[in-house]
Amino acid sequence: MQGQDKISARSMGFRRFGPLVAVAVAMGLVFALGWHHHLSLENVVAQRDRFHGVLDRHPLLSVLAYMVIYIASIALSLPGGLILTIAGGLLFGALVGGLAAVMAATVGATMVFLIARTAVGESFSARAGPWLAKLSDGFKEEALSYMLFLRLVPAFPFWFVNIAPAVLGVPLKTFVIGTFLGIIPATFAFAFAGAGLDSVVMAAKNEYGACVALKGAGVCKMKIHASSLLTRELILALILLGLVALIPVVMKRWRKSHVPAK
Repeated sequence: MQGQDKISARSMGFRRFGPLVAVAVAMGLVFALGWHHHLSLENVVAQRDRFHGVLDRHPLLSVLAYMVIYIASIALSLPGGLILTIAGGLLFGALVGGLAAVMAATVGATMVFLIARTAVGESFSARAGPWLAKLSDGFKEEALSYMLFLRLVPAFPFWFVNIAPAVLGVPLKTFVIGTFLGIIPATFAFAFAGAGLDSVVMAAKNEYGACVALKGAGVCKMKIHASSLLTRELILALILLGLVALIPVVMKRWRKSHVPAK
């Protein structure tokens, strides 16, 4: 009996922490080998030029390969979501690239959510103090509105919004819906920006060519600054959308405090 109990405990422990350990090992390997540095707009442009014929001949497989890379990036919490979203628009156009990015980001985020909930979510919620339990209850009550707010406002890291709802006990369905709908505005905005990036790319190539002519290829690097696409107006628009998502929460609390109980 004791042997069976030990085997059962080990099996439960593996199911609980195995995926988390696997993700942690994969993350460590990626960062140790420096693979995350390849997630740059310059590399995307270089690969597009290199595999231009492949993209034309096998558009569906190309989109699927892009989505697999995107899912892996999100699942491993690599800092490349913005680059990949812009790349989707650049490679496949705003509509296809934006939709592929939304779907891939949702799948990757859901994987992180499930791993976090399995490993730490349930036990953490059970051991939480009164303050955190109250916060968790409030979050559950208006989970979709809060999820939309967290996804729409770019002040919160994507990986954080994948993990925090798992710890606070947000239902899987609510998490998926809130993530899918909440990331649509920013994702399509950057996909549209990527689709119109050809002029920026040509300017960067010309600048690189001029530098090579003067200094040689070993000195020059092609630079495309994706951060310039994150404009003040776009940030403001996303913040306003996030505040709109909180209107139902504010209205509900206002009614509770101002409408007398019958």
